[in-house]
Amino acid sequence: MSRPRVFLVDDHELIRSGIKAEIADDVDIVGEADEVIAAVEMIGERRPEVVLLDVHIPGGGGVRVLRDVRTTCDDVRFLALSVSDAAEDVIAVVRAGASGYVTKNISGSDLIDAIWRIRAGDAVFSPRLAGFVLEAFAGGPGSAAHEVTSDPDLDQLTARERQVLRLIARGYAYKHVAAELGISPRTVESHVSSVLRKLQLSNRYELSHWASARRLS
Repeated sequence: MSRPRVFLVDDHELIRSGIKAEIADDVDIVGEADEVIAAVEMIGERRPEVVLLDVHIPGGGGVRVLRDVRTTCDDVRFLALSVSDAAEDVIAVVRAGASGYVTKNISGSDLIDAIWRIRAGDAVFSPRLAGFVLEAFAGGPGSAAHEVTSDPDLDQLTARERQVLRLIARGYAYKHVAAELGISPRTVESHVSSVLRKLQLSNRYELSHWASARRLS
């Protein structure tokens, strides 16, 4: 059987290099991109079988890549590969058409196995994340989907802002949030300022209390 044709979408060159080093002996890497527009154009040109897709990339995120590509290339299958394990991120990309979602602490061998399975038509999720999908598509009032979509205050935040908010609620310092998400502390500060403004809160203490009240931690 021929090796899967794989395209990488991630805005960190070092991460793309690491992924390629792990999987290049078992798949054919046909291209890579670091932002939405380039990803959509190149996927359309090169027609990979599997796209490894970061959830948070410049220009609209992985969800936009999924939606734009699937309008013209509905045979391409997507495996989300992200540092985020937030329910709202998992649900958003699955609703947009991803066939699976794994976190970046996955081993190289498990990632290769996931790519082959996605190419064969399977759905692949990291064990902890599969529960989010089952809850979301069960559709009950206590489901993850209900929690994600029923709060108008939370809905006005971007996916990245929700990630930052969740980590702040867990008590992470800015530098630890930055390390977890692969961004700079200054970018974390910018996201926190944006969240405070949107939620009309005054400081980090109020923000943590707001998040805890909604069980976001």
